[in-house]
Amino acid sequence: MAYSDKVIDHYENPRNVGAFDAGDENVGTGMVGAPACGDVMRLQIRVNAEGVIEDAKFKTYGCGSAIASSSLVTEWVRGRTLDEALAIKNAQIAEELALPPVKIHCSILAEDAIKAAVADFRARHPAMAGSAAVALDEQPACTSAAPH
Repeated sequence: MAYSDKVIDHYENPRNVGAFDAGDENVGTGMVGAPACGDVMRLQIRVNAEGVIEDAKFKTYGCGSAIASSSLVTEWVRGRTLDEALAIKNAQIAEELALPPVKIHCSILAEDAIKAAVADFRARHPAMAGSAAVALDEQPACTSAAPH
């Protein structure tokens, strides 16, 4: 299987790898996993008082497409409101990276990670629930044994 140039670029030069302090009240953390392939994504967003995502970091254990999807998403969510970030769909990620059908699950994980990070942030800031609030119980559970 041949990866697109964008997947290769994000894999070889991933953007925004790292982590914020999970105890920071301005940080939302989403951790999702795919049992079928073992990929695990951790996406963190730092949100300002106006509800705009100022920064994002990720750590992903997985294939090149999973790492590229995570890297791309950190770039896309920056500067967006929480609701705008929730509007990012896996099909957009898959199209941007030209993911083959067998790798679409990586873009789904990235979308789920956004939802989980926003839900975590909003759970700690009920006043910022917004119109597209996502309940924590609707989020995919992390299949990893790693601590959040």
